[in-house]
Amino acid sequence: MGMMPVPDAPLDEKAIIAAAEKALADIAAIRGEVSKVIFGQEKVVENTLLAILSGGHALLVGVPGLAKTKLVTTLGTVLGLDANRIQFTPDLMPSDILGTEVMDQDENGRRSFRFVKGPVFAQLLMADEINRASPRTQSALLQSMQEYHVTIAGQAYDLPSPFHVLATQNPLEQEGTYPLPEAQLDRFLLQVDVGYPELAAERQILLETTGLSEARATSVVTAERLIEIQRLIRQMPVSEGVVDAILSLVRAARPGQGYAETDKNVAWGPGPRAGQALMLCARARALYEGRLAPSLDDIHALAEPVLEHRMALTFAARAEGMSVRDVIAGLVSRAHG
Repeated sequence: MGMMPVPDAPLDEKAIIAAAEKALADIAAIRGEVSKVIFGQEKVVENTLLAILSGGHALLVGVPGLAKTKLVTTLGTVLGLDANRIQFTPDLMPSDILGTEVMDQDENGRRSFRFVKGPVFAQLLMADEINRASPRTQSALLQSMQEYHVTIAGQAYDLPSPFHVLATQNPLEQEGTYPLPEAQLDRFLLQVDVGYPELAAERQILLETTGLSEARATSVVTAERLIEIQRLIRQMPVSEGVVDAILSLVRAARPGQGYAETDKNVAWGPGPRAGQALMLCARARALYEGRLAPSLDDIHALAEPVLEHRMALTFAARAEGMSVRDVIAGLVSRAHG
């Protein structure tokens, strides 16, 4: 799975508790700072932050104008990350993302190639409307998300650490969009659905953003501190019961495992990356909510963002007007039952 390598000696229980308490304070400060600029949308902010705290990438899906870009810019500032943004268009080429080789000539007339880095060389990359670019350009970005390096003319260049991609996708099937293939969707740790704001939040948006001055977020942690928190999350203990719940949820979402409902409605289900995503994000969610160990509630809350982009419905289920979310809700309530 496209995760940062984290070679570190494991902490003992006492050290984990001390480190977790420090991380809780940092995460609370991050949440507070983001809420100065992004009104409402708590779930969206939470899931996007969980993807970053877990060391992964997130796909934000929503109609235009719901502050997806603003959220990413704000997170870059608050987390102390060097951020870049690419607007994906049908004519965008891989070199527009990765960079390109230019020819230099020295005073003796000797020519040599020099690599000029593209916008992918950032710690937080906003890929706006990723489904508008051609598959060739999409795959250039997705390879760097997976491998954390870029290969140009046979030479590998490492991407900065940490490296996170937050991509946005417009759900309206407009002319000239290329939906991401399943294997590439799987590279995103979470899919974050961005809906319209609640009434109170929208009122606040109207009042706070149309005056002479707007609130600005400031940095709360550094990139180095973020990496420390990501390492801590990978060391948090997960109980046997939670591991079993992850396995049974992911396996129940696959056809051919003996679940009549799934066999009827699901064409293909989530692979092992879904379980990895649940293991990581459940720990991050526990910490985000001020707890030291993940619970079954974390698994049920994360089922939708983890599974939604990793499964597809049968033609019959779609014809009946079912959605992937309905199927996931059914799996979760069966697990609750």
